Amino acid sequence: MITHIGVAVLYVSDQQESVDFYVERLGFNKTVDAEMSEGTRWIEVTPPNGQTAIAIHDAAASGKRPGEGAYLTFTCDDIQATVAELRNAGATVTDPVEEPWGTYAHVDGPDGHRIQIHQK
Repeated sequence: MITHIGVAVLYVSDQQESVDFYVERLGFNKTVDAEMSEGTRWIEVTPPNGQTAIAIHDAAASGKRPGEGAYLTFTCDDIQATVAELRNAGATVTDPVEEPWGTYAHVDGPDGHRIQIHQK
């Protein structure tokens, strides 16, 4: 049976810039970096203790536009602490918004990807 989402593909203009953002700003681990074909790399990053990876893929190599693709929402235990930690790491993060279904904030990533951080 299916147990979880394995990989979400994110199309970017600059793989290294995006890898640096996820690793240095969001604290992810680079778990795969392999050549797919000449000049094309398959790179995956994963949140600490996470099961789902993000494949940071060169948009041009796939005939896609940067920013096209997945809308990502990550869960955290403490939104206030997470926002502070992300800001300290240099990420641009909105103030948390409380809704009946949970509290969230947005993080601006490379290529216009807007990431949501959600506390249930």
